[in-house]
Amino acid sequence: MDPRFQRSGYVLHKKLLKLFGGEFSIFDCDTGELLFFSRQKAFKLREDIRIFADANENSLLLTIKARQILDVGATYDVADAASGETVGALHRKALKSLVRDEWIVLDATGREIGALREDSMRIALVRRFLFPGLPQAFAMEIDGRLVARFQQNWNFFAPKLGMDFTANTAGLLDPRLGVAAAVLLAAIEGRQQKYD
Repeated sequence: MDPRFQRSGYVLHKKLLKLFGGEFSIFDCDTGELLFFSRQKAFKLREDIRIFADANENSLLLTIKARQILDVGATYDVADAASGETVGALHRKALKSLVRDEWIVLDATGREIGALREDSMRIALVRRFLFPGLPQAFAMEIDGRLVARFQQNWNFFAPKLGMDFTANTAGLLDPRLGVAAAVLLAAIEGRQQKYD
């Protein structure tokens, strides 16, 4: 596994002034070093998101591909580009996400191993019905244990998503799946939020 995936924290910056698709840069939260770059192509019937080692898109690290076409409850397969190995998958629970965003985490064999969901039902309801600009916070659990946290910021002009993997002390979460989850949160959930 590429050593870029072995950091304890990252911050994802979303390029705001992008008319179509999405563009994401992911930095080490301590050093500020650019570790990953991702571009989401616009007008794709089936999502195909790629994560590279740099903004020049020279070294492909991960692919994230939707199994279905134009499905709000899609499953996204995550694969290591160098080895072709399936890392796992993330399935968006469409109906539950109407009230509180929720994803199912699957391992490389397709077995359900965890969940990624908004931290608070109450704040999720306030965000949907009163203040759509409130930032989201997510917790990821594997086998019932917290392994990661994702936190959006308030800044509309420079949207960021912080990733904290310090709780993954037992190594239950493949960090490649954690980074892919952050890109999906920024890309997919971001379509429904004014501020992500």
